[in-house]
Amino acid sequence: MKFRWEKKYLYWGITAFCVIAASILFYFGLFRMGTLRSGLATIIDILAPLIYGAVLAYLLNPMVRFLENSVIYPLMRRLGKECKKVGTKIIRMCCVLLVLLFFLFCIYGLIALLVPEIFSSITNIVNNFDRYVRNIQAWIEQLLKDNPDMRESMIGVFDTVSSRAEVWLTTELLPQVNVMVREFSTGLWGMVTFLKNFLVGVIVSIYLMYSKETYIAKAKQLLYAVLKPEKSNMILRDLRFVDKTFGGFIIGKIIDSIIIGILCYIGTALLGTPYALLVSVVVGVTNVIPFFGPYIGAIPSIVLILLVNPLQALYFAIFILALQQFDGNFLGPKILGGSTGLSSFMVIVAILVGGGLFGLMGMVVGVPICAVICVIVHNLIENRLRAKQLPLDLESYRDMDHMDPESRQPVPKAKDDTPLPKEQFFVYHRKKRENEEEQKRGDQR
Repeated sequence: MKFRWEKKYLYWGITAFCVIAASILFYFGLFRMGTLRSGLATIIDILAPLIYGAVLAYLLNPMVRFLENSVIYPLMRRLGKECKKVGTKIIRMCCVLLVLLFFLFCIYGLIALLVPEIFSSITNIVNNFDRYVRNIQAWIEQLLKDNPDMRESMIGVFDTVSSRAEVWLTTELLPQVNVMVREFSTGLWGMVTFLKNFLVGVIVSIYLMYSKETYIAKAKQLLYAVLKPEKSNMILRDLRFVDKTFGGFIIGKIIDSIIIGILCYIGTALLGTPYALLVSVVVGVTNVIPFFGPYIGAIPSIVLILLVNPLQALYFAIFILALQQFDGNFLGPKILGGSTGLSSFMVIVAILVGGGLFGLMGMVVGVPICAVICVIVHNLIENRLRAKQLPLDLESYRDMDHMDPESRQPVPKAKDDTPLPKEQFFVYHRKKRENEEEQKRGDQR
């Protein structure tokens, strides 16, 4: 008997393969988490140059697009010059190289400016910690001089905390800083590997930004070749939404944090705040984290300034509160535009889950990823409801008692909220609906 090939066998085979692969991944994730993590780490290490290049191209592409569409081409139109295909490629390459050089120059400038200053500030804090402790102790004694009992209690607690902090600073923090600086300056193998991957990533980003239209067209061609047009259209729509939400949020948040860091440095320098540069870097970096970021950066900065000058700490707290209000009510909305559409509760959940799974980077990208997932799930729910001819608006389900299987319309709860017997449930609501329709017809007559 000759075997007859049918297309359904291919679907069965793909389904069986996916089920087996998912079962293996679930087993390793449940019982061999260490092996799974090491395998993923190996894959990430291999793909690190490509990941760096893709991330770099994604972040710098808006600058390249702005330079082309808002500077170069308008200037050429004013000069009355036409741009041929070869000229377009040359302009694209020049814009890519200019943006990359500007980015690398900014990175070098930040490292050359911040690393020595931060190291000097940390060393100064450790060396002068005893003097800072005495300043705080004298301030507490002066503040509580009229209450001796509370003063003794506060001084005892402060002595305990300060002694532990001093041990941590001298035995943990300073040696770690020395180790980091030594590794950075001597160029150990890890740093060499990172630099190699980063340089290869820069080259990859040049190719991606230069030929982005070609790669996007090939990806669309592959998508429509594999899937049906309806599915492909839905995937493209979702990918555009992901790019708009994720890219807009991350790039906007980085710009917002840079501006906040600069404003913080200007304000602290004018106020004469100790360690102005270090505090501004902390505030700017932590501002990238939504919701919790301002508090994560402000609290340790206030404690640090409190060690030097309690009055300056009060001034800084007032200044940082005003700065965050300016950021939350004016600067952030102007840069980020529309919000992600998440409630405050979902923002907190996204930050906690992202931070728990992926650390600091998870806290940064957790909110846009959660927004994308929520919108995709919402679209899937709407498609299923539309296929079942059920109401799409959320208000129809708020006071709903049940869904009428015939009319497929929600039936509201009874006014007395008393449950009906099972045999009377549908009869009661059907008669109620008929009476309402009869009353409407009578009103029309």
